[in-house]
Amino acid sequence: MNVEAIKSIYFFEMARTRRTLLQSVISPVISTSLYFIVFGAAIGSRIQEVEGVSYGAFITPGLIMLTLLGQCISNGSFGIYFPKFTGTIYEVLSAPVAMAEILIGYVGAAATKGMIIGFIILLTANFFVDVRIEHPFMMILFFLLTAITFSLFGFMIGIWAGNFEQLNLIPMLVVPPLTFLGGSFYSVNMLPPFWQAVSHLNPVLYLVSGFRWSFYGIADVNPAISLAMIAVFLGVCLGTLGWIFKTGYRLRN
Repeated sequence: MNVEAIKSIYFFEMARTRRTLLQSVISPVISTSLYFIVFGAAIGSRIQEVEGVSYGAFITPGLIMLTLLGQCISNGSFGIYFPKFTGTIYEVLSAPVAMAEILIGYVGAAATKGMIIGFIILLTANFFVDVRIEHPFMMILFFLLTAITFSLFGFMIGIWAGNFEQLNLIPMLVVPPLTFLGGSFYSVNMLPPFWQAVSHLNPVLYLVSGFRWSFYGIADVNPAISLAMIAVFLGVCLGTLGWIFKTGYRLRN
C-alpha cells in the first residue's frame, strides 16, 4: 500500500479545512449553538424531561449526529467532486495510486473533519446543558462508524454528481428531513403507534437512537440493532464503491 499517497491526499484535504476555518468549523458550531438556544427556550420550557433526561441534554446526541451526517457527506462529496470539476483528478488517476488508496485518503479526511466538528459541538453543549456519557467506548464506536459510513456515502455522491446542483441535492433535500424525523429532537415513543412504525423505516433513527443510548442509556431501538444497521450501511457503501471502482463509473467525468 502506498502510504505516502494516502498521506498526501489526506493532508491536502485537511489543509483545505484550515484555509476555510470560518466556513468549515466555526459556522456549524454557531448553528448548533443556536439550536440549543432556540430549542432550549421555546421547547425546553414546555418539555422539562424526556425519559428522565432534561430536554436540552436529550437533544444533544441528535444535534451532534445532525451535524456529523451533514459535514461528513458534504466533505466526502466535495473532496472528490472538486478535482473532477477542475480536471485535476487526472493527475491523481495517472499517478501510481490505487483506487483503495484514493478512497482512504479522501474518506479519511472527510471523516476526520466531521468528527472534529462533532467533538467541538459536544464540548460546546456542556456550556448549555449537563451532558453525561454512560458508555464512552460505544459512543466513540457509533461516532467513528457513522463518520466513516457517511463519508463513504458522500464520496459516492461526489462521483455521481455531474454538477453542483446534483452535488447538493441529497445533502440539502434528503438528509435534513430524515435527520429531523429520525428522533433527533424527540423520542419516537412519543408518537402514535402508526407513526412509530413509519419512523422505523427511517435509517437515521437507528443512528440517533444508538448514539443517544451511549450517552444516557435510553434508546428508541435496541442498541445492538442500531449497531447492526450501521454495519449494513457501511457494507452497502463499500460494496457500491467497489462496483464503481471496478467499472470506472463517472470517475473521469
